[in-house]
Amino acid sequence: MARSDFRFRHTKRVRYAEIDAQAVVFNSRYLEYFDIAITEYWRAVGMYDAAPVSGGPEFHVAKALVEYKAPILLDEQVDICVRCSRIGTSSMTFLFEIHGVGADDLRATGEEVSVHVAEAQGPPAPVPEAVIAMFEAYEGKPLRAERKAA
Repeated sequence: MARSDFRFRHTKRVRYAEIDAQAVVFNSRYLEYFDIAITEYWRAVGMYDAAPVSGGPEFHVAKALVEYKAPILLDEQVDICVRCSRIGTSSMTFLFEIHGVGADDLRATGEEVSVHVAEAQGPPAPVPEAVIAMFEAYEGKPLRAERKAA
């Protein structure tokens, strides 16, 4: 992928509390960065107003992956890029890239799979059509996975 494959990005500055003894961003913080950016991505898509606190759809993270490419340093600004790459029956796959601001300076990539549930502690449920429509409209392309005939 290239940075240009992402319509959405969120800029963040690294704080002292986010680094480790080697003065680079601590590994677990990358997932926090993804969480910050996906929240803002959902806001841009229009999903923030449909969040569970307002009675909207409920999603749980089922998988999270980080691949480190180069360190991120204290006080550095980074762009966290996010896009929805696929919508299955009950899951949505999101891709992430972290770059130095204003450059194609790749620092990390990531993937997250979120599963829609009908209620907070319930089993997986189909992603609502309205949710699919919002993400497809924002990304400007179809995201639904091919359905196989039974």
